[in-house]
Amino acid sequence: MKAVIQTGYGTADVMKLKEIEKPTPGDGEVLIRVFAASLAAGEYYGMRGTPFPIRFYIGFPKPKNNFVVGLDCAGIVESVGKDVTRFQSGDEVYGECRGSCGEYTIAKDSAIAHKPRNLTFDQAAAVPTSACTALQGLRDHGKVQPGQKVLINGASGGVGPFAVQIAKALGAEVTAVCSTQNVEMVRSIGADHVIDYTQEDFTQGGPRYDVIMDNVASHSLSETRRALMPNGIHIPSSGHAGTGWIIAAALTAVFVRQQGSPFVASTTAEELIALNELIETGKVIPVIDRTYPLSDTPAAFGYLDEGHARGKVIIAVANESA
Repeated sequence: MKAVIQTGYGTADVMKLKEIEKPTPGDGEVLIRVFAASLAAGEYYGMRGTPFPIRFYIGFPKPKNNFVVGLDCAGIVESVGKDVTRFQSGDEVYGECRGSCGEYTIAKDSAIAHKPRNLTFDQAAAVPTSACTALQGLRDHGKVQPGQKVLINGASGGVGPFAVQIAKALGAEVTAVCSTQNVEMVRSIGADHVIDYTQEDFTQGGPRYDVIMDNVASHSLSETRRALMPNGIHIPSSGHAGTGWIIAAALTAVFVRQQGSPFVASTTAEELIALNELIETGKVIPVIDRTYPLSDTPAAFGYLDEGHARGKVIIAVANESA
């Protein structure tokens, strides 16, 4: 089968299209024929090899042999391993897998769910990692309640549009922070207020918020906390500022009531089923920036590396009409 593997750490030229062996599902696993994949922040950090601990998953000192990139997928179940009872051949599914940028992939049955009925495969592939991050950050770590004021810093990237919509679904009054070119898009998905960061700094004497979900780390931790209510909470959800910022956030959380700890979201069947309800009732819709064919995956990584993606970048692996 054709797949995109990572040959080293650096820029997009470490991604290569290669013919490799089709995987076989083990116990509790599902073989999926991939129709679409999406690239999340984890793939960008994995390409760079930073923060450094990510190399313990991908490989050190270089990526594992035939390491297929991509975590989020949507496709059709080809076959199932022993003890899998929730899925059968022909089911349309989406979720987290081991290497989505290939014609076939393996997923644990506990990390996938049936695809939302109202989404295409491309749209479904945009959901898992980013939407689970937004859901767990706001619902579990931020404990957002109806009527609270929530600010999403970095509202137009991969996680941001899901965070805006999920915060609205939780009953919050949502303020979104983005660049000028993304203001209308963010308004269109339900933000009550939009701050154009090229014109205004949300940390400088404006309104205060109950929860700030920070997807870009564009300010110091103390600056961001200035925009919080006394009992508010800052949810750091970004690796852009590097390991130092992440460690500082984790350490500060021990002593500062407003400072939440960085977290790593988990993609589980339970979380995907919760998202299905939001998606199928129209409360959450994926925002897709652009789509690349599998052969152009290196170009997709190059675009992601520029840092201006609006919503999700999709890899179309198979034709949905096939």
